[in-house]
Amino acid sequence: MADAFSDREKGFEAKYKLDEENLFKVEARRNKLLGEWLAFQFGLSGDAASQYAKEVVVADLDEPGHEDVVRKVMADIQTRGSKVTEEEIRAKLSELESVAVEQITAGD
Repeated sequence: MADAFSDREKGFEAKYKLDEENLFKVEARRNKLLGEWLAFQFGLSGDAASQYAKEVVVADLDEPGHEDVVRKVMADIQTRGSKVTEEEIRAKLSELESVAVEQITAGD
């Protein structure tokens, strides 16, 4: 009986680990997509756009949640004089999270 409980516990641990990995992938993809969208808004393309998208992804490693990303991109928006609002950023994050889930699930 102890083996059954041990096996079940290992199964739950494996599922938790997989769920956490998928969550990380989704958040990273969402942030990359946000960075690419903002790069377009800023008139960036090519390597500059890719580099900016990477900066947005890295910004999310500062603290749990996405407030660090919002702070980073809002500072960039202000610096560049863009008209994108915080409400638009938050709506875009929500929209892009759904896109990221689809992409990760599809294996893109």
